[in-house]
Amino acid sequence: MGLFELLLVSVGLAMDAFAVSVCGSMVLSPENRFQGAMRFGIWFGAFQALMPLLGYLGAVSFQTYIVDYDHWIAFALLAYLGWNMISEAKDACDIRKSYSTKEMFVLALATSIDALAIGVSFAFLQTNIWLAITLIGVVTFGISAFGGLMGFKLGATVGKKANIFGGVVLICIGVKILLEHTGFL
Repeated sequence: MGLFELLLVSVGLAMDAFAVSVCGSMVLSPENRFQGAMRFGIWFGAFQALMPLLGYLGAVSFQTYIVDYDHWIAFALLAYLGWNMISEAKDACDIRKSYSTKEMFVLALATSIDALAIGVSFAFLQTNIWLAITLIGVVTFGISAFGGLMGFKLGATVGKKANIFGGVVLICIGVKILLEHTGFL
């Protein structure tokens, strides 16, 4: 796989992380804007780089399990987080300083499940895994951090409905992943 193809894969993998960064940053306090955007970028970039490496290393033993169920795992995690955001909207829509480590871990994991399967395909395509994960991590960091910064502006416009909107978007991303992987999209 060439550099251009790896760049396209990197951007494609970063799109879910971008959407979650936009939604997640809408309710962060103004003094935490830049720090929040960087946190999204670091978490999502690191996970998007780590997961293909794990997929690559475990290609033979994990292939049948990951390819068959990755979409269900991503859907379940995103639906759970989205539902929590919606159900706690009246309390959680208040400005918050940051997300907990547990919340960031679940968000990063949910948005990077597809990257695990990509890593499996990298093994069969004899892709330079170090170049691939570096590019994926850097691109995802940049796109997610940018999404985090955009979310602050959108959050000021949306106001108290930010968590409901963010929760719905997370659920929609999970449904989209599920429908794509089950052949409906």
